[in-house]
Amino acid sequence: QYRDGDHAAMTAIDPITLEVIRNGLASIADEMALIVMRSAYSPVVRDIMDYSTALCDAQGRVIAQGLTLPIQLCSFPRIMRFVAERYGDALYPGDVLIANDPYGSGGQHLPDIYVLKPIFAGDELAGFAATVAHHTDVGGIVPGSVAIYSTEIQQEGLRLPLLKLYERGEPNQTLFALIEANTRQPVEVLGDLRAQIAACGTAERGLLQLVQRY
Repeated sequence: QYRDGDHAAMTAIDPITLEVIRNGLASIADEMALIVMRSAYSPVVRDIMDYSTALCDAQGRVIAQGLTLPIQLCSFPRIMRFVAERYGDALYPGDVLIANDPYGSGGQHLPDIYVLKPIFAGDELAGFAATVAHHTDVGGIVPGSVAIYSTEIQQEGLRLPLLKLYERGEPNQTLFALIEANTRQPVEVLGDLRAQIAACGTAERGLLQLVQRY
C-alpha cells in the first residue's frame, strides 16, 4: 500500500528509465556470476558452474538473478528471511555473512555455502549481494561431504549457522581458520569463498553506481 504521494511518484516513473534500471540490476547479477566462474579454484564451481548469484533489496526480496542454477536461486528468499530475523538492524557497511546449515539458517545442504553482503548507500541499507556455491569438501565421513548412508547431519560435515565472516570490513580470522581446519580441500574451499566475496564486492560497486545515478 502506498500513500497518495508515494503512488503519484510510482506512476510518474519513466518506463524507459525503469527498463534501464531493471537491465542494470540484471547485468550486475550476471557480472557476479562471471566473477565467481573466473575466480573460483575448484572444478565443481569453475567448470560445472554449481553456484548462483542474485541481488536483493533492503527487505531481502530477490530483484535480480544471475543466469545460474534455478534450484539454488529459489533458495535465496528463505535465507534472506533468516538474515532479517537474526540480524535486523545489526548490519553495518563492510559486513559479510556466511551460512550453510539447513536447520535454522536457511541452507540447503552443507556443501552449499552462502556468502551474503549488505550494501549501504551512505547510512542507508540499499540491498544485498547474494551468492551460493557448492564447495568441494566441508568435512564429514566421506570426501566431498555427500554420503548417502549418513544417519545424522553431523556426519555430513561442518555446520555454519548464519555468522559474520567479515564485520565492518575486518575478516573473522577465527572463522576462516575453523573452515580451513574442517575441509580436506582447504585451498579450493577458501579460494571459492574468496571468489564469492569478490562477486559480492563487484555487486556492491555496481548497485551503488545505479543508486548514485538514479
